[in-house]
Amino acid sequence: MSSSILTPKIAQRLRDYLHSRQGEMMEMLEQLVKCESPSTVPQAQTEVLSLLKQSLEQRNYSVRHLPGNQTGGHLLGIPRDRLKTQPKQLLLGHCDTVWPLGTLQTMPLVRKQDKLYGPGTYDMKAGLVQSIFALETLQAQDLTPTVTPIFLINSDEEIGSHESTPHIRKLAQNCDRVFVMEPSLGSTGRLKTQRKGVGRFTIRILGKAAHAGLEPEKGASAILELSFVIQQLFALNDAKRGITVNVGTIDGGIRSNVVAPESQAVVDVRVLHQEDVRAIETAIFALKSTTPGTELIIEGGIGRPPMEKTPASEQLWQKARQAGSELGLELEEATAGGGSDGNLTNLYAPTLDGLGAIGDAAHSPGEFIYLDSLVERSALLARLLIEPSLKEEVECGEKLTINYQPSTINY
Repeated sequence: MSSSILTPKIAQRLRDYLHSRQGEMMEMLEQLVKCESPSTVPQAQTEVLSLLKQSLEQRNYSVRHLPGNQTGGHLLGIPRDRLKTQPKQLLLGHCDTVWPLGTLQTMPLVRKQDKLYGPGTYDMKAGLVQSIFALETLQAQDLTPTVTPIFLINSDEEIGSHESTPHIRKLAQNCDRVFVMEPSLGSTGRLKTQRKGVGRFTIRILGKAAHAGLEPEKGASAILELSFVIQQLFALNDAKRGITVNVGTIDGGIRSNVVAPESQAVVDVRVLHQEDVRAIETAIFALKSTTPGTELIIEGGIGRPPMEKTPASEQLWQKARQAGSELGLELEEATAGGGSDGNLTNLYAPTLDGLGAIGDAAHSPGEFIYLDSLVERSALLARLLIEPSLKEEVECGEKLTINYQPSTINY
């Protein structure tokens, strides 16, 4: 389909159809939320993956289960009637949540006026529903994208996407663009066009124990050294460059009357620009002990690279603004401090993140979505899926390559 026939009338058709399906969208979302699916319990993923697989198959998708070793595995959906010569676009979402089994007993699924509360509603089961119904809408309206939509749903995003990363990387390298169905940002539903890179470092300090009253001079306090290290770490913060360094937890010592022989700090690092990644890692690994008799052991790194704007991703954002305008939406963009799988895909293909639900309180007891956003965000995605190939309009340039290592951070 050429861009010349993408008119506001088509946008209205998409929206009207989705309004007629709003009840079914809410029903499916409630089903997904009731399927509790914590990342760390692989067997808990079976039910939610089965429901998602069935939903995609009902919409003429061939769905393959990609097994995991320590996860419930992942789903890859491809249209049954696709043309193999067509370029592809990737829809990306996750079905795992941060909530342990049994959370629904204390944090039940509740509708209040125009909101739906419950674990995983906002992050990000609503985004999965929006994706599935966007695909359904295109089929119902006989609008066949010239860029084939494929859909990957992983079950380990909240714990760093260890097992799904090879699949995500391979798919992104062969796609025209990527739409990440993570929640939007803020009450106005801003799309995420940039994300900070995320890293974690563990700094252990080895000292020497001694009796704190009888012969403290024979000891070397790891806690004293840690206090100096913490100050050096906080000095690395640079608001202008978008660098945040936070010592999140500390530990150490044996008891109050013993000079501490060991201590530890766990450090969260966020970096906005790829060019700062090596610099911040170098600065942390360059830390030296200043207390005689102590030694530093430093491990970690930036596990999620920054998601930076490229000419092609800017083009994708402008496409979204135009699509939003046709739907009566005034879209805004934003930079997110947290990471997602979009940080990785943006290295290989233009990526637009935060296309999921509008709501608030991700990873918090008050997590909710605005129910009306299900229709408008699904319509926005459907409209974007019928855009022609970006490669026909913009040169993506050279792909970035970095030494990527998945992390074990909760985002």
